[in-house]
Amino acid sequence: MAEAARGSVRRITEVGEDVLKRPCREVTEFGSAALSALVDDMFLTMYIADGAGLAANQVGVDLRLFVYDCPDDDGVRHVGHVVNPVLDLPDPGDRRLIDTYEGCLSVPGAAMSVPRTDRAVVRGLDKDGTPLVIEGTGYFARCLQHEYDHLVGHTYLDRLSKRDRKEALRQMADRRDVVFALRASKAEAVEAARRPGDQAPTPG
Repeated sequence: MAEAARGSVRRITEVGEDVLKRPCREVTEFGSAALSALVDDMFLTMYIADGAGLAANQVGVDLRLFVYDCPDDDGVRHVGHVVNPVLDLPDPGDRRLIDTYEGCLSVPGAAMSVPRTDRAVVRGLDKDGTPLVIEGTGYFARCLQHEYDHLVGHTYLDRLSKRDRKEALRQMADRRDVVFALRASKAEAVEAARRPGDQAPTPG
């Protein structure tokens, strides 16, 4: 997509880093080149890491912003970004919790079962300040809740029992090097494709 084509790959923060532990700041300046570049970089970084969503503090920027490219349970693809989001969940009597496996790009290589509601609505703005309302069901609702958690200083590990959190960190320790190697390989392929002279000649 266009945003990723313009972007640069940024380092993804890991669980334990301070920027992931504190609430992010509201975005106050819209329509800026810096904000557009951040969105572009986040999309490319998310794709390189095979993610379905990415929050700004996952690339070290403590702003209330996340991007997503995520299917719902009907296979409909949802792509976009949202600035200064507010999360609305169904009332407790109307909500249905789905307990299924969830991963996180800042907890590389780990996946644990996390209960989330099957519906969610996010209200916010786009990078130019235009109001947005995003409605999600199924896996997309999970994605919206997951990314919103990041912006208030939480990862999915904070929703786990001590035992499950320990297991997730063990998985991360075992698999992170493989995950990092795959990300580095994909990032290098993107950079190679952008270098002049690296592309095959077009048949005449």
